[in-house]
Amino acid sequence: MIDIQNISKQFPGTTAVRDLSLQVNDGQIFGFLGPNGAGKSTTIKMITGILPIDKGFITINGSDITKNPLEAKQKIGYVPDRSDVFLRLKGIEYLNYIADVYKVPTEVRKDKIEYFTKKFGIYGALNDHILTYSHGMRQKVVICGVLLHDPDVWILDEPLTGLDPKSSYILKEMMREHADKGKTVFFSTHVLEVVEQLCDEVAIINNGHIEFLGNMTDMKREFKDDESLEKVFLELTQNE
Repeated sequence: MIDIQNISKQFPGTTAVRDLSLQVNDGQIFGFLGPNGAGKSTTIKMITGILPIDKGFITINGSDITKNPLEAKQKIGYVPDRSDVFLRLKGIEYLNYIADVYKVPTEVRKDKIEYFTKKFGIYGALNDHILTYSHGMRQKVVICGVLLHDPDVWILDEPLTGLDPKSSYILKEMMREHADKGKTVFFSTHVLEVVEQLCDEVAIINNGHIEFLGNMTDMKREFKDDESLEKVFLELTQNE
């Protein structure tokens, strides 16, 4: 579970996130939507401990990301919105590095690396440098690295960007399976159709605060029954 209580984040001259509260329960796929500059990535970076929280607190399965950051981060699998990191490493070197960070035993990591990289179709490229990978391949190797330590909480920032249709389908299936095991998936995306199909609950953020929070039934109750998520999104963020 992700518990976010009254968090705020300021940068010089602007408030990126203001007094934001959310609770993402176990067994949920939670969609986090908003226009560019709305505060999505800032919120995600606070959840994962990359950015300090100015006000409020966040706990990951009971672990405070500020007070117990290592404990909290062990429970997280994070796919950032940029996959252009560690480019000078080979794919296998990157995955072994991630496995070292999370203390995945050698005998376990070998099987997991083979399983996930074959599933996403990059097993044959593991001895190539990530610098030579396409954007989609870089995204796949990052996703494989996230899955190695079997984290309870997945935090995915635009995870489908650059993936081919087959890999997108596989990842969406894995997200559903992960939630069905009673674990948590929190992801942001601009693909509204995916949110409608996949998410148990949705939050729409604009100008640093939540404009809508609920499931599709809640949305139909609050807005017109025949309105799509796209129409609701545009209505709530029209000032952008």
